[in-house]
Amino acid sequence: MFGWFKRKQPPITFADNKAAFDYACEQFDNRILIEALIPALVEERGRTGVEGERYFRLRLAGKGSGREVWACTLKEAVDWPEVGDLVGFRVVMIADDLPEEMSVIGFVAVKLEPVCVPGKGLRVIKSYTPKNIKPTVRW
Repeated sequence: MFGWFKRKQPPITFADNKAAFDYACEQFDNRILIEALIPALVEERGRTGVEGERYFRLRLAGKGSGREVWACTLKEAVDWPEVGDLVGFRVVMIADDLPEEMSVIGFVAVKLEPVCVPGKGLRVIKSYTPKNIKPTVRW
């Protein structure tokens, strides 16, 4: 009942971010849905936008080798990831009218630790989302 008496599994610690990313590709259901937080690996740093947002080329976790997208931090962010970091990509919109490689629109929301907590996912260690961003309200 409710899993109260279920034996808790210890967290899985990975040697590095790439090993955790590979695990996320194979073991997690990384469906592209609105507001989903998808594990991603930062592969390249891009330009800085006119409002202060910083762009990064990410490899989103998915079956096989995942997919490549360009994403940015929000302009109000005071910290940002480095190449090689494991991050969480927050899906904001799926644009069906754009080509497939540009159809997923979102931003870099959090930095993830290479530790997987069974039943919960990868552990968040830092948020890149400013505190003044209003959360989505569901009725």
